[in-house]
Formats: sequence, C-alpha cells, structure tokens
Amino acid sequence: MKQKESIKILGIETSCDETSVAIVENGVRILSNIVSSQMEIHKRFGGVVPEVASRRHVEHITLVIEEALEEAKVTMADIDAIAVTKGPGLVGALLIGVAAAKAIAFAHGIPLIGVHHIAGHIYANRFVQEFAFPLLTLVVSGGHTELVLMKEHGEYEILGETRDDAAGEAYDKVARALQLPYPGGPHIDRLAQQGEASIPFPRAWLEADTYDFSFSGLKSAVLNYVHNHEQKGTSVVIEDVAASFQQSVIDVLVGKTLRAAHEYGVKQVLLAGGVAANQALRQQLTLACAEKSIPLVIPPFSLCTDNAAMIAGAGYISFQKGRKDSMSLNAYPGLELS
Repeated sequence: MKQKESIKILGIETSCDETSVAIVENGVRILSNIVSSQMEIHKRFGGVVPEVASRRHVEHITLVIEEALEEAKVTMADIDAIAVTKGPGLVGALLIGVAAAKAIAFAHGIPLIGVHHIAGHIYANRFVQEFAFPLLTLVVSGGHTELVLMKEHGEYEILGETRDDAAGEAYDKVARALQLPYPGGPHIDRLAQQGEASIPFPRAWLEADTYDFSFSGLKSAVLNYVHNHEQKGTSVVIEDVAASFQQSVIDVLVGKTLRAAHEYGVKQVLLAGGVAANQALRQQLTLACAEKSIPLVIPPFSLCTDNAAMIAGAGYISFQKGRKDSMSLNAYPGLELS
C-alpha cells in the first residue's frame, strides 16, 4: 500500500489557559495555529483560576477548531489523526481538549493520539530546524524545569528536573513580591534590562554530579531582601532586584545545560517552554553555546507559549511510529515525560 505523501495532524491544546487548535502537515509545516488566550481574564486574579479556564475552553473549543480548519483550507476529510494534550496540566482544562479530540476521532473514524505537553514544547523546535541526535533540551516553563536527553524521535530521558519551584514559578512569585502584574515573567525580564545584577542572590548548584534544579532558596532570598527593606522603611531598586534574580536563574540554567551537553556529546541543544521567550536567557544561552561550538535551536516567540502546532508536531512522530490511543484516553494532570 502506497504511503501518503502528505500527513495532516489536527492538534488540540487546552492544558492551562490557552484554547488552541492547529493543522500541521508532515510534522514540520504549520497550515494553521489558532490560539485563544485567557490572559486578560485571569490577570485580575493574579494567576490562572482552574474553573474559569475550563469554562472558557468549553465556550471556545468548537469555534477554534472551525477557525483552524478554515485557515488551513482543509476539511475533516483531509485530517489523518487527532493529537491532543493528555497531560500534564489542569485536569479540568485537559479534559475539555481530550473530550473534543475523542469526539472528533470517533465521529470521523481517525486515529487518536495523546501527547505529553512537554514533548510538544520540545517539538516546537522542529519547525525551526530538523533534529540531530543525540540532542539535549532545556525545558523552562511555569511548572517545569528539566534537562531532557533524546537519542531518537519520541524517546526521552530526563537528566535533571526541579526539586521544588520551577524557574517560571519562581519568576511569578518574585513578580508578586515586587507588585508586578500577571504574568510576571515578561515584566521581570523587561525590568532586568534596565537594572544591574548587583545584589548577591544565591545560585543553587546542588550536588556536583546532579543536573537537578532548585529555585526555592533563591525565591526566598529575594522575598527576604524585599521584606527587610520594607520593615526598615527603605526603598529597593526594583530594576536591580529583577536583574539580580534573573541572572541567578540564568547562570544555573546555562551552566548545567552546557555541562550536560559536554558530558553526553550532543549534536544539538534545544530551548523549550514558556520561559524560552525570556530575552536574557535566549541571548546568554546563544552566546554560551556559540563559545563551545554547540548548535542551538530556539523556537520563535509565537511557539514558546502553549499552542497546538507543537502538539500536532509531536503527535506526527507518534503517528509515524504507530502509537495511538483508544477511546478510554483520559487526562493525566501529573503525567511524567519519561
């Protein structure tokens, strides 16, 4: 039987507060990538409210699916498989996407593929450049900070992960202490460019042989610094606090990434996750990899945050490997990558 030249995957992403649907051809060509963000709704609460996010997904999922098909100029008859984020994420939000994917797959008799959210972030890089194995990915997001080794498509080995606060989580908590709007990461990044990293906040390197991360101590050090000044009635230079905090995070992220890249002899380093949009991290990791002659791939800003194109891209690999799910597919909020 002759293999189709064009495989089109419809991807669905609803793990948090973005309702996104995309059509991707052969895992690398984005035909459409529609994202309906809830950021303005959750901003008033200072963070994502799970129940509100779920209701908004219900209201928007059908409209976003229709828009994605229309923009891609395809119909459901052209779709070869449905890929959907099955975890990790907010369980209610995940269930909306999974239910929609199962309904479409059942109605049209096409394969259903559950995708790990972090695998999606990793495969966002494949829209920029083809993978060269072995490769190492630095995953940095609100809930995850990991170093992931890949020796082939769809196979993941976690070398290190966060033991407490993820980097993005630390950014949000520090931003709240500095009374910055939600989401705090972009505001800290912007302020850091105007300040000096002059405050000696700690770097948590942990044991010499580990690739794990820890940002809880750094977060506490920043909060204590701010509170001490408040108690004394003295002001802080918010730009310097942002710059010093951010540099402490980046030093550890870049340092451990380069050490792992050298130890495992990788041919590529990828940057993935929402914090991959951080300007300082992108710049410093680029310079560090260039000094060591390690090829670096960074996705464009539009593919750093949650989107369905990355889910469809990762789903294409599963489709090629013959991996698919049954109608018993569920949402798994604490799903492990490996």
